[in-house]
Amino acid sequence: MAVTSPTPLPGGPPPGQLRYGWTTGACATAATTAAYTALLTGAFPDPVEVLLPRGKRPRFALATEELGRDRASAGVIKDAGDDPDVTHGALIVATVRPGVAGSGVEFEAGTGVGTVTLPGLPLAVGEPAINPVPRRLMREAVERVAAAHGASGDVIIEISVPDGEELARHTWNPRLGILGGLSVLGTTGVVVPYSCSAWIDSIRRGVDVARALGHQHVAGAVGSTSEQTVARLYDLPETALLDMGDFAGAVLKYVKQHPVPRLSIAGGFAKMSKLAAGFLDLHSQRSQVDLGLLAELAVAAGHEPLAEPITAANTALHALELARDAGLPLGDLVAERARLTAVGVLRNAPVEVDVVVVDRAGNIVGRAPTP
Repeated sequence: MAVTSPTPLPGGPPPGQLRYGWTTGACATAATTAAYTALLTGAFPDPVEVLLPRGKRPRFALATEELGRDRASAGVIKDAGDDPDVTHGALIVATVRPGVAGSGVEFEAGTGVGTVTLPGLPLAVGEPAINPVPRRLMREAVERVAAAHGASGDVIIEISVPDGEELARHTWNPRLGILGGLSVLGTTGVVVPYSCSAWIDSIRRGVDVARALGHQHVAGAVGSTSEQTVARLYDLPETALLDMGDFAGAVLKYVKQHPVPRLSIAGGFAKMSKLAAGFLDLHSQRSQVDLGLLAELAVAAGHEPLAEPITAANTALHALELARDAGLPLGDLVAERARLTAVGVLRNAPVEVDVVVVDRAGNIVGRAPTP
């Protein structure tokens, strides 16, 4: 069957701008609606309309259909719009079968959907990794279909993603203790291009898991090199490591509201220079290295002759090399200024924070320990 995108979002971006997309939770709800309807009537609605939390009613084309004597399955291809979502193009399948009378709606993890194995997530250990909002959307969809056809609504919903276990290796799931596949996510049903909401949500869940496990020290790292360095430096377990990426602000703001005794921030010199300048989003499209600030730090440290060459440097790394040749620990100065930015976000939260600056080989080129 040919796959088409759902109907556009009302009020979505004008033609030529980035397209919105749909969460795995929205796709699972559409597949569940179609499968349960077919189980009761023998026919699959296609396209199938779903009701999302903010009142939007997108319609989804079905990619797969299968009707048996006591079960029905429907599949929807996830369209994440123009967002670089790892699950874009994945097949989300819902299989619905009758449950025990009075049992309501129960959920199972099929192939490619993970199972929760660590505390701290919004689901109990042992539960399928189908988040609360998608569960609510599917329950509400079952209630509507049941009411329309005079059925009880007692069903078992199994969600599968055929390639989910492989896709999950490119997500936070293994670190969060979600094993065997992907999570079914989404709070609004809508994927906003480049909002990176899933990444930020994973940061928050990482903090939650670390707190639930009793970790007293967590580290947010920009990339794998800085993460490996800070993990070795402080002998931190994997569950205490936050894949921060460019979202330093997301880490700091969430830890402010959900404190841990100690937080380390680790990253390369250029990224930490941005944090030192007060930027909380370290992405190259949303913040730039302020060479003037690096020159000011050099001057404040008594190295006035470095001001002009650092200001004219080709890159942040070039500025660091110029300072190193002159005997100036610019990495330490940047680390301390970045730490002050972090302290400013954390304000009075009971969190000690330190910053570790590394080069591309993972060598520490700057540190600012807690006072």
